[in-house]
Amino acid sequence: MSKDLLALRERIDALDTQILGLLNERAQCAEDVAHVKLAEDPNAKFYRPEREAQILTRMQSLNNGPLRNEQITLLYREIISSCLALEESMCIAYLGPQGTFTEAATLKHFGQAVGTKPVESIDQVFREVESGRVRYGVVPVENSTEGVIAHTLDMFMQSELRVCGEISLRIRQNLMGTASNLAEVKRVYSHQQSLAQCRDWLSTNLPHAECIPVSSNGEASRLCAKDPESLSIGPKQAARIYGLKVLQAGIEDNANNTTRFLVIGNQVVGPSGKDKTALMVSTPNRPGSLFHILKPLAEHGVDMTRIESRPGRNTNWDYMFFLDVLGHEQDDSVQKAIALLRENVDLVRVLGSYPVAIV
Repeated sequence: MSKDLLALRERIDALDTQILGLLNERAQCAEDVAHVKLAEDPNAKFYRPEREAQILTRMQSLNNGPLRNEQITLLYREIISSCLALEESMCIAYLGPQGTFTEAATLKHFGQAVGTKPVESIDQVFREVESGRVRYGVVPVENSTEGVIAHTLDMFMQSELRVCGEISLRIRQNLMGTASNLAEVKRVYSHQQSLAQCRDWLSTNLPHAECIPVSSNGEASRLCAKDPESLSIGPKQAARIYGLKVLQAGIEDNANNTTRFLVIGNQVVGPSGKDKTALMVSTPNRPGSLFHILKPLAEHGVDMTRIESRPGRNTNWDYMFFLDVLGHEQDDSVQKAIALLRENVDLVRVLGSYPVAIV
């Protein structure tokens, strides 16, 4: 071994010793924070999305490389997750089973140190959080290719839970199975959204195979593992869990395919400095209804990033509008826009303010 290489390895060892000491010092600070919070409030909440967003944003701003910002974010997510586990044991419900993109989003946001509980449906995620059996839940809300997840929006019409955070996950769809010859494949299992996101690839490469939508990508992989004449589509971790091979990676039709997820809970999240606010608005079916929703936002310079409509539950042809706007509900401009909005519509409910997703 050359002297230069030996010197570099010794330098790495010395740095690792320093890093380990600093990590444990940080963990001790986290435990001290827990003691102080509990002394002030026995019901204190330790998960603070706004504080985490500020830490991650600051670390990215200080990063001079060679690590990329997304790598810095990944490392600090795990550091924060491990330190939070010393303060509080949290369990997060998500749309399961294991091996779904929602599981991947949950671990991306909360880190590996958190407990997770896969459940069978979006409404069950809401029920788990409402009952107090878990602290938070993670549900998909929209995909850049296939649009809104209507079931998630509909649940807010009957639940008092708030949006506490958002997660943006780049979706890479993978063809998985045990088949050695694609020409002999008769069935492709996957979630309906995943099948739609790979429509062109499937029609070109597997035109003879029947596409069968199932409840989740995890369920698709489970079925595929029992059916040698089938394939499944989903995340790579599903192949590991269910003993499949990744036959073709990245078969999504849109290279920028991304899904947005929401973190739901009972928590009011403070300002982080770069936030969104989700609103639910009901207005009577009359000329200019949409204008009366948009006008207060425009008058107070509030930028709307998304609007969706869903049928109301009580009267035919009445609609509930779901809006995302930039800014926190405590911001002066957002407060004034909401106050004016309430004068012109039947209902305005703030679903939550939360930090903009950090990639």
